[in-house]
Parts: sequence; C-alpha cells; structure tokens
Amino acid sequence: MALGATSASAQQSAPAQPAEQVQDSPEVVAELGGEKAVIAVPALATPAVTTVAGLRTDSLGRQIAEVIAADLERSGLYAPLGPGSVRAITMAEVTAPRFADWQARNAENVVHGFVRTNSTGGLIVGCYLYDTDLGSELVRQGFEIQPADWRRAAHKCADAIYSRLSGEAPFFDSRVAYIAESGPKGNRIKRLAIMDSDGGNHRFITNGQALAISPRFSPDYKKIVYVSYLNDRVRVFIYDVAAGTQKLVTESRNATFAPRWSPDGRQILFSMAVAGNTDIYRISAEGGTPVRLTNTPGIDVGGSFSPDGRKIVFESDRSGSQQIYTMNIDGSNQQRISFGGGRYATPEWSPRGDLIAFTKMGGGEFRIGVMTPAGGGERLLTNDWQDEAPTWSPNGRVIQFFRTTRGKDGRSSLWQVDLTGVNMRRLQTPQDGSDPSWGPVLP
Repeated sequence: MALGATSASAQQSAPAQPAEQVQDSPEVVAELGGEKAVIAVPALATPAVTTVAGLRTDSLGRQIAEVIAADLERSGLYAPLGPGSVRAITMAEVTAPRFADWQARNAENVVHGFVRTNSTGGLIVGCYLYDTDLGSELVRQGFEIQPADWRRAAHKCADAIYSRLSGEAPFFDSRVAYIAESGPKGNRIKRLAIMDSDGGNHRFITNGQALAISPRFSPDYKKIVYVSYLNDRVRVFIYDVAAGTQKLVTESRNATFAPRWSPDGRQILFSMAVAGNTDIYRISAEGGTPVRLTNTPGIDVGGSFSPDGRKIVFESDRSGSQQIYTMNIDGSNQQRISFGGGRYATPEWSPRGDLIAFTKMGGGEFRIGVMTPAGGGERLLTNDWQDEAPTWSPNGRVIQFFRTTRGKDGRSSLWQVDLTGVNMRRLQTPQDGSDPSWGPVLP
C-alpha cells in the first residue's frame, strides 16, 4: 500500500503544482477542551462513476468523507458537518472551493477531495483542507491505495487535517489490540482481537480455546506479544500480524502476566509469580533466559518502559499497598513516585514521555488518572465504578481503557478519554472488550 503524497496531476482538473502541505498559511490552533471549530466535510468528488473491486467511486467518496468527519469529531476538538448534512461538490470545486457557501454554514474550514481509479486497478484519493475565511489552502495530500484500504486513506487524511489545525502529532491511522470477551462471568472466553483505532476492520486472532490476556503491539507494528493460558501451561507468545504465525518466547507453570515491549522491540518485560512472590523479569524478544529485575517480598508487576528505554515504571505492594515505582532498566534505583492516597496499579508511560497513566483504586471505585514521571501533578480523568488498564494514543493525547459494569454479569467495554477528562466516548466492539493496547501510527 502506497500512502504518501502524490502528484497534483493525479487529479484531472488540478493545476500542475507539487502535492504538499502548505507551510506558510496562518496556523490554526485548537485547544483541548475549548470551543469546537466547525469543519465542513462534503463527500469526495469523482470525475466519473467507476466500479473497482466491486466498489463504486461515488459511494467511496461519501464513505471516506464519513470516516474523516467521524475521526475529527472523536478528537474532541472539532464539530464536523459530514456529507449527510452538507451539499455535494463537483470536481471543479476540489481546487476552487466556493468559500462563501461554507462561510454561510459557519464553517471555519472545509475539506475537499476526490476519488478516482488508476490504470493498475487501484485508487487515487486526494485530500485538501481550506481556511474558508482566508480562502487559503492548508493541506494537500494524495494517496495511491488498493481498494480494500480506503479506510486507511480516510484516516491519513484526517490525521493530516488534525495535525495541521491542532499542531499535534497524528493518531487516527493506528490500530488497537484487545481481549474480546464472551460467555458467563465465571467462565469467560477471552480471545485476542485487533481493529482500527475507530473500531473498523475488526478481526479475531485467537480462537478462544486458550485464554488470552495482556496484548501489546510491538513498536514496529508487525507483532503482538500476549500471554496464553491453557490448562497448567502459561506461555508468552509473539504473534506476527502479517504472516499470521506465532512463536513462543517463554513458558512456565507459574502465573505470568503483563508482557511489555522495550522501545527498540528487542526486549520484553513480564511479571511472574514464584513461590508466593511476584517479580518483574526482562527477556530477549528472541527468547532465552529471563533476567529478574526486582527481588522484594510481595508483588511487583511490570508496567512499561519510558520512551527513551532508560527507565521502567511498575507497581508494587512492598510499602503495604499497591503503589507506583520507577527503576532503571537493570533494576537499580527503585523509587516510589505515588503518594496521593489510595492504591495505584497498571502504570503506562506516555509516548511523549511527559506523563504516566494509571488506575487508582479507592472508595470502591477504579479511576483512570495521570501524573508526571516524578509523581507530581496527579489528575483523575474518569469517575465511574470500575475503569482500568490505560493505554495511550500514539500522540499521547488520548487514553483508552476498559470499563466494567456493576452487577453479576460484569460486562466490560472499551472507552477513551482525552487529557481534559471531558471528551469521553465508548469504542464499539462486536463482543465485550478488555485490556486494550493502542499501537503506534501506521507507516
């Protein structure tokens, strides 16, 4: 799949100039939690209705616009007017918008684009963003794709728009691994599953015969590490997403959980209970002999590496209750950083390196919060009965987690919230969902 800037000549009516993001336009910065900017997103135009791989280009133009609008809306920054609420555009308007029309709809920006077939049976998708008041072009990108990858083009377009307007790194064109759950509460079937960041392109990886837990995407997106329980065999596997194969990293009869990749993808953290004591271990992604990093009475559970790979954040009850600690990657310099009262668990370092997300337990509730790596600036972002296991968006602005309902059924579902704690929403999945892992932006 070729996702990158194409020549502007890919559009039949476009002027002959390079397809690039304009850098000299005024920056439009939207603040998280502030007033939402209105963006019009009409259906992408097509020079002629063509069918490719069973898909009509006019239908794809509308579907791509719908995904773009949905992405921008769930960022929490924008109030998009999607193709169902605005008029369609012509091919001529793609590079010559009728700005007065969009100003009349109070749209600060408008997204135009096109879909057409190429000579190899693929598609070319153009994406443009305009400032309606200034009448200027802010983004121009093009993507050559296979028809089945049209959603990725939509996410890439939304990412370009989001980055240009917010000044933040992109995060829409990414995937989530999680545990799909079904069956009664006392006998849950837990299967490894993956999907796009918006829930699209969902597929199950494991068949449910073995219990799957704790998935995590590798930094290069090619693999997923997870734990498999089958009878008395506990194994850490690495699943190759493209090949559909997996290899064994380590196996034990002891309880093993929470595997986490190092930033370079060469090492894996995991926790293992031996003779009543749970410690954190590090092992090569190729397998071998694990190295124990903690050795204190009680329960030490690995959290995650810092983005620079120099430190590890983890949880431990060595002080009498679950708290958050950091240490160097060789296990030295172990220091407690949580002192806000209550118990803390499942710490996860932000990809930006500026914050650590965690689950805080107290008063019968589990809540998602963040603090600095030194333990300061603690803020709680959710306020429900049982929210846990945070995982960061690739740009470090949104946190995904799972929520369990009260009652005997204990249904679980995936949710996400931005750093303001205001933009909260549920991510739809075919079955109940838990233990999400948000991977990096796709290349």
